[in-house]
Amino acid sequence: WTNTPKVLESRRKTLQLLLSNHDRKCLSCVRSGNCELQQLCKELGVTDEDYYDGERTPSVIDDSAVHMIRDNSKCILCRRCSAVCEKVQGIGVIGANMSGFATFIGSAFDMGLGETSCVSCGQCIAVCPTGALQEKSQVDEVLAAIADPQKHVIVQTAPAVRAALGEEFGNPIGTDVTGKMVTALRMLGFDKVFDTDTAADLTIMEEGTELIDRIRGGGVLPLITSCSPGWIKFCEHNFPEMLPNLSSCKSPHQMLGAIIKSYYAEKNDIDPQSIYVVSVMPCVAKKYEAQRPELSVNGLADVDAVITTRELARMIKMIGIDFNAIGDGDFDNPLGVSTGAGLIFGTTGGVMEAALRTVADILNGSSSDAIDYVQVRGLEDGIKIAEVEIADLTIRAAVAHGLGNARRLIERVKAGEHFDFIEIMACPGGCINGGGQ
Repeated sequence: WTNTPKVLESRRKTLQLLLSNHDRKCLSCVRSGNCELQQLCKELGVTDEDYYDGERTPSVIDDSAVHMIRDNSKCILCRRCSAVCEKVQGIGVIGANMSGFATFIGSAFDMGLGETSCVSCGQCIAVCPTGALQEKSQVDEVLAAIADPQKHVIVQTAPAVRAALGEEFGNPIGTDVTGKMVTALRMLGFDKVFDTDTAADLTIMEEGTELIDRIRGGGVLPLITSCSPGWIKFCEHNFPEMLPNLSSCKSPHQMLGAIIKSYYAEKNDIDPQSIYVVSVMPCVAKKYEAQRPELSVNGLADVDAVITTRELARMIKMIGIDFNAIGDGDFDNPLGVSTGAGLIFGTTGGVMEAALRTVADILNGSSSDAIDYVQVRGLEDGIKIAEVEIADLTIRAAVAHGLGNARRLIERVKAGEHFDFIEIMACPGGCINGGGQ
């Protein structure tokens, strides 16, 4: 029996004990209204009068990482964060320290997260049931830029965002809200709304030709995709000897940021210094990526601010937009309409399939109608392998999603298994399950 008075009372008692050691500043918590602990207390009728008084875990804020903030006073020691970090991503930089009442989740030797080999994937944020983990918000910076009449503020959105944003407004999982998202961004005050798919097309043209050049020119193989900043950081920490294998391409949003501050600025006679580029991403690793010094030109960062899908939803709610009631808008298209290949970047296998389509067109000399490479699709397998014949080339390709699978695949490469082209995405399932979703 699962709903007897005895069972219900036991569940309430557990919640009361959790609350006795919890920072109950719910009104100002980023997870208010979307917190599992809050929801359970509501369902089981646990009120403020019910908790026990006693010693509390002190609030220790770790904001040493570029992408996120930890607050142990809101932690309920469920260990979901350490489980996904170690068991799924194969990194293991956080876990339970001390014992008994003194137990807390932290890094080895009490190091700040920014001092560890954390790769900024944000999967720990995605699984945390409370507000103990959150992205480092840039909402205020973005709103300040929009309000500055001297700035030309451009926003770009990744393909995965439009498939998840609707959930924040009560829509079923996977609802495509592209048009409403564009309208909302215009209502927020952005001067231009661009689609990152445009840069995904540029990325794939570069990556496709790079693959052909490496295969035919005796370059370093396998060529490994470079669009996932969590994977890049993981490679730098764990497999630095594989860095020559990485594609030379920037990730799509960084590439579009660079084009906006050069080509777009020149064509529209705008001073690049006055342009402020905001990326809406399903990913918190992009926050880390955007501040890397090598991703800037002449002292100007390609991208000035990165906000997650969650942060965009908060901005929309903040100014009172009735999201489900607004009409559908259209992107500004600085380089014309983007392709379906750019759109599928957001899921595992999408970059690989887009690249194979490009390679086929280049080698065959014409655009092909046979554009579906179903061998590299799907979420079921952590590592997918396919051999694809295009013109006179046989390309042995592999796709891995989630860093635990990435590690296993790279170990196979190091053991001598041959691949020509590898796609790796840091998050399980790809960007659709990013740490900012």
